[in-house]
Amino acid sequence: MATTTIKKLSIWSLTSLVVGSMIGAGIFSLPATFGRATGGLGALIAWVIAGGGMLMLALVFQSLALRKPELNSGVYIYAQKGFGDYAGFASAIGFWAGACIGSVSYFVLIKSTLGAFFPALGEGNTLPAVLIASAVLWSFHFLVLRGVKEAAAINTVATIAKVIPIFIFIIVLVFAFKSDVFMLNFWGDLPVSAAADLTHLDDYGYVGHAATDIAPVVGTESLFTQIRSTMLVTVFVFVGIEGASVYSRYAQNRKHVGIATVLGFIGVLCLLILVTVLSYGVLLRPELAALRQPSMAGVLEYIVGPWGAVFISVGLIISVMGAYLSWTLLAAEVLFSAAQSGLIPKVFTTENRNGVPSSAVWMTNIFIQVFLLITLFTDYAFQLALELTSSLVLIPYLLVAAYGVKLAKTGEGYAPTEVSAQKKEWVIAVIAMLYAVLMVYAGGLKYILLSAVIYGPGTLLFIMAKREQNQAVFTPVERGFFIIALAAAAIAIYCLYSGVINV
Repeated sequence: MATTTIKKLSIWSLTSLVVGSMIGAGIFSLPATFGRATGGLGALIAWVIAGGGMLMLALVFQSLALRKPELNSGVYIYAQKGFGDYAGFASAIGFWAGACIGSVSYFVLIKSTLGAFFPALGEGNTLPAVLIASAVLWSFHFLVLRGVKEAAAINTVATIAKVIPIFIFIIVLVFAFKSDVFMLNFWGDLPVSAAADLTHLDDYGYVGHAATDIAPVVGTESLFTQIRSTMLVTVFVFVGIEGASVYSRYAQNRKHVGIATVLGFIGVLCLLILVTVLSYGVLLRPELAALRQPSMAGVLEYIVGPWGAVFISVGLIISVMGAYLSWTLLAAEVLFSAAQSGLIPKVFTTENRNGVPSSAVWMTNIFIQVFLLITLFTDYAFQLALELTSSLVLIPYLLVAAYGVKLAKTGEGYAPTEVSAQKKEWVIAVIAMLYAVLMVYAGGLKYILLSAVIYGPGTLLFIMAKREQNQAVFTPVERGFFIIALAAAAIAIYCLYSGVINV
């Protein structure tokens, strides 16, 4: 069926895709993840940096949707139009792989959640956990093949259902918040190693504990190091901001794409900040750091009892299933669109009778299945998937921002009377680009090398596509980037084999 016969998505459905994609596993892991990395001040600064940078990126998506309304699936198409075919391919394959690995993190966290009740599932990376995750994976696979519109409707319901427990968590923490606990956590210098020595502090009264048990200790990590440790986490929880842009070809109105992106981003940012900051007013940083994932469950359990953990666990499962559905759709749509643009083999343009890019969906879920099997051999499956996802999507985000800079500088897409808008959008795009560069730096060399394992060998798809079209594969500059990516992939594989890089 031709895509023109498919019902279009409203602004609320597009916003739901953004929110549904962004609210998944990450928000439920924030208390412990931030507790291990930093204190209250570092968390606030991190969210200002991340929120500001991602807001600029959201505004770039909004601007590009207006300036280039003919470009669909903006995650990669902007890179292709601005910087050539190989840049477009790298953006598409990076976003696709990031979305797939992010989906793996969802499965790991679900099984880790259930592992609190069923020990055989462990931390989500045991054989029973992988078998159950695989069964769910292929069940969703056939649901997605039924049609984008049906899957989007289910996502809208799931988005509403999963926001409810997060709101209740926030309301409970507002009433349980203790300013003295928050102040002890504020500077982030209460050592995480003290977790073994701290018990719950008698309803925050510290009865029976010496002052040295809870006093801040000077000489721990600097504030800069603390903030840097949170950066990839903040990128991960914002992945999905491009949801409306990816599905722009289904929008009832192109203007809705940018509006949905900004609305979804602002709503999710508020929830992320509240979940993180309020948790610092309930438990000390060492106690937060010691919580198993999903750590929101542990925080609520401490306040209201065992039912709190069950309540959050149910909310997480609903949340993650909805987000997984969104990410599967996003990943497949990018493959499909990239194939239409000639960046990957044309087999991925195949659609079934429901208008679903079936070959892309099969490729996506096979990749997820392979990575699920890899989690059997990793010690920190959730953390690895989280940070690798962040690293992979940073290159596409960087190229989107760079294209925004290029358009605003050249004036392409702007009317002669829009000089002030052009200058404003140039500043916004520059800030978004600098933010993406900062995030790449914060991630460190390890994840750059691991990302190259996808980018380097994955270029085989690009080579196949170019040969299908009887075109030269690379320009001289593109060949240089390919050689660098391949060399980085070889170094990464050697480091993994020799134990220099541990996963």
